[in-house]
Amino acid sequence: MSEFENACTGFSGRGFILAAPHSGSGKTTLTIGLLRALARQGHAIQPAKVGPDYIDPQFHQVASGVPSLNLDGWAMRGETLSAFGEAMATQPGLTVIEGVMGLFDGAVKSGVLGHGATADLAKFLGLPVILVVDCAGMGQSVAALVKGFASFDPDVQVAGVILNKLGSLRHVDMMTEALMKLGMPVIGAVTRSDEMELPSRHLGLVQAGEMADIEARIELIADHVERSLDFDLLLGLAGQFTGAVGARAEFCAAPAGVGPAPIGQSIAVASDEAFRFFYPHLKKAWLEAQVSLSFFSPLADEAPAKGADAIFLPGGYPELYAGQLAGAGQFRTGMKAAAESGKVIYGECGGYMTLGDGLTDKNGQKHQMLGLLQLETSFETRKLHLGYRHVKACETGLTYRGHEFHYSTICHEQGSPLYKDMDSETVYGLRDGSVAGSFIHLIDQAV
Repeated sequence: MSEFENACTGFSGRGFILAAPHSGSGKTTLTIGLLRALARQGHAIQPAKVGPDYIDPQFHQVASGVPSLNLDGWAMRGETLSAFGEAMATQPGLTVIEGVMGLFDGAVKSGVLGHGATADLAKFLGLPVILVVDCAGMGQSVAALVKGFASFDPDVQVAGVILNKLGSLRHVDMMTEALMKLGMPVIGAVTRSDEMELPSRHLGLVQAGEMADIEARIELIADHVERSLDFDLLLGLAGQFTGAVGARAEFCAAPAGVGPAPIGQSIAVASDEAFRFFYPHLKKAWLEAQVSLSFFSPLADEAPAKGADAIFLPGGYPELYAGQLAGAGQFRTGMKAAAESGKVIYGECGGYMTLGDGLTDKNGQKHQMLGLLQLETSFETRKLHLGYRHVKACETGLTYRGHEFHYSTICHEQGSPLYKDMDSETVYGLRDGSVAGSFIHLIDQAV
């Protein structure tokens, strides 16, 4: 059995989705505390995250001890989501899924399951939603807000509410009394506390692996959550995957591999604080395709394994470590030797920036990168690039769905484009011989 299947023992394929009316409601921190509290109580759990997020699943894994799964209703094919849904539905265990943005928020353009909103996934899986409400600056109006979310789409079951960021016991009483009139179960009320705060930066939370005190922080968060929630009520509200079993029949046969196909049979993957954004579902799919994976750290000045026939530089934070990467002699020598020998080298987002000629940091200092693509990028003047992308590979014609999220700008980009947008004339990335990359994080093959 896989790590994913082994994790699902003890709850007969039940689960729920933690969602919120808007971003910033505290659902990530609450999910982290809930996962650790459930693990401490001896429950077998499978965490998951809606959308293309890399950082939150890292915290899920640390809190639960189980790799978290990305579920993306916009970018993943129906077959892919059906396969994941069937696995969660048919294996015993409790699945805890953290939503993205507001419950009904999604992309402007529609994808496989509507706009990729948490609500779309809730309907597809048939799971109940637990609404996490940010109560800061709110009184009895909470009842109107919850009633609106609970009745907005009759196919989305809002089964209970967790009140978050409350200021006092009086505040708790006020909110609970207002919700009693709706007959909506209140699972608990979490008061504001420094224990519930985690440091963040431009792409979200600081990565779990970068926090020396991450275990102590999660323990404190779990303590606070455990004191605040009625776990018997919460677990009683967990539901069966009523929409998942048999859903694959609506689509084609089983997917021929999740995500983009492996770029080689023996792939060296960069992995450290600068290159951490490697989707668990993609890693799992590559391993199931009998691909051999090895890992190396550019920040530790390690070169990719000489026996690898391909190299993958995932996204991450090279802009924060540009000077260190520029001085990593063995890494640079190994990468250039691999390119000269014709090995396939692919970089996503931060990996793409590293393949270029130079990277300017936030202080305006330019650092020499690998020089394998004619690309100059800068983090000095930040500009948000955010959104889903549906693209076709210019060379092969294969289509993919992915996501772009970064603040760096392109100062110079010259050469053969890698991808073309399916809905416009926009092109993305570069290809030069066996070296290629773009700012897009590929999530799955497209239909």
